[in-house]
Amino acid sequence: MGADRRGAGAAGRPRGKAFAPEYQGALGSLSVNSSLTDVLEKGVRELRAAEAAGELREVARCGLAVAEACRRLGRIDEADGAWKASYRAAREAGDLGAMAWAMWSGGTLARQRGALALAYRLLRLAAELGERGGDVVVRGYSLAGLAETGRIQGDYQAVGELHEQLLAEARRRGEARHTVWALEGIAQMHRNTGSYDRALELFEEAAETAGRADDRRGRAWALRGIADVVSVRDGDVERALALLSEAEVACREMELSSALAYNHKMRGNVLYRAGRYAEARDRYAGALWRSFSAHWNEAAR
Repeated sequence: MGADRRGAGAAGRPRGKAFAPEYQGALGSLSVNSSLTDVLEKGVRELRAAEAAGELREVARCGLAVAEACRRLGRIDEADGAWKASYRAAREAGDLGAMAWAMWSGGTLARQRGALALAYRLLRLAAELGERGGDVVVRGYSLAGLAETGRIQGDYQAVGELHEQLLAEARRRGEARHTVWALEGIAQMHRNTGSYDRALELFEEAAETAGRADDRRGRAWALRGIADVVSVRDGDVERALALLSEAEVACREMELSSALAYNHKMRGNVLYRAGRYAEARDRYAGALWRSFSAHWNEAAR
């Protein structure tokens, strides 16, 4: 594999700044902090133009952005159709890297839906395609997806080393967004096994790294992790709630519906630990409503 070859979304990006490699081709100028509605609107527009022009590689790239925007907005059926169409266009064009990115999107969607066996299969295929195509970024994202799937299942021994490996690779290549992801994953494992001090250090490093890189999504997730730890370790309710409020601003502005639901669930956890049960119940209900709302809106389309 060409170890120094970058992915389609990485070329020309400054080291240490967050970027979204899933936004490629005509969408390559989009920021990692772009509103998902804006991403979807531009993605659909450029996808139609590429289809009309018969440009298969561009169809695959624009379809990937559409798939990811739909997935993050909770439009599951549309996301499923979009990543598959992106893969078909990439395969017809003979573009292994684009095939890998589409497969990565499908594997990530499968994990989001709880289909973990399918997620493993698609992400392994994505990593293999990325290696064959010489795209180190999609290979890294796919391995990260495998690591996260294992972490969700609690298989920390199996995926802990992979998280550390991916963190080292991301730091070496100056990929801030992936560095933040790996730090948060390792921090979550420490938090879940009771190593609160180490978890807090890592979540704080992730928040600082994301802030320097202008990665608002990554910072929002890191702030949620910090809030969780200071709540469970220190019982510091007000600091935890303030951190969650800061994270919520970014979630709303970027239309991160699933992250916002997690934020409200964590707010419920903080309030529950403090014995503020009525407030906690309201927050849990709000998180549940947001989760159902995303699925209901998708079903009604």
